[in-house]
Amino acid sequence: MRVSRIQAEQNRQTVIDVASRLFREHGFDGIGLKDLMKGAGLTQGAFYKQFASKEDLAAQASRRAMESAADRWTAATAANPGDPLGAVIEFYLSMDHREERMDGCPVAALGSDAARQGAEVKASFEVGIKAYLEVLGSMIARTDSAEINEKAMAVLSTMVGAVVLSRIVNDPDLAQAFLDAAAEQVRDTVTV
Repeated sequence: MRVSRIQAEQNRQTVIDVASRLFREHGFDGIGLKDLMKGAGLTQGAFYKQFASKEDLAAQASRRAMESAADRWTAATAANPGDPLGAVIEFYLSMDHREERMDGCPVAALGSDAARQGAEVKASFEVGIKAYLEVLGSMIARTDSAEINEKAMAVLSTMVGAVVLSRIVNDPDLAQAFLDAAAEQVRDTVTV
């Protein structure tokens, strides 16, 4: 049975949404097309009608994951407009975020995997990372723009690294210590 163009586009968007979550949980190479499509409620045969390759899907899913993460940053800052950086720190450097492998930050979940992917996937991450830096830069006390960019890069690097390290260890106290140390360093970085 043929599906309408509208249904085909809805199916395609569902696959991208599901892939953005499953890639974060399993990595790009940790899940096959059959399981991705099953997660979207579709057959593997439908994949090739919608995507040129798994890398094409990975790039689109990465873009979607980065957009989703940016939306979460926006929601956090909207909930605390008086201290937007504090709101991002509180949400991002939390044990809840540490546990959110499917819905958490794609840079923390897939950073090392993305580094081994093709240019299209890396480009999706680069756009998202630049958006993170722009948001962080707008939250950092006004100095010259070169210093703002450097501080934003240091803050993002510290936050992503802390989440990655907290996810690697089994000891919840050590995981929390990584997150707490990063939060303190980020606050120190932006007030200096």
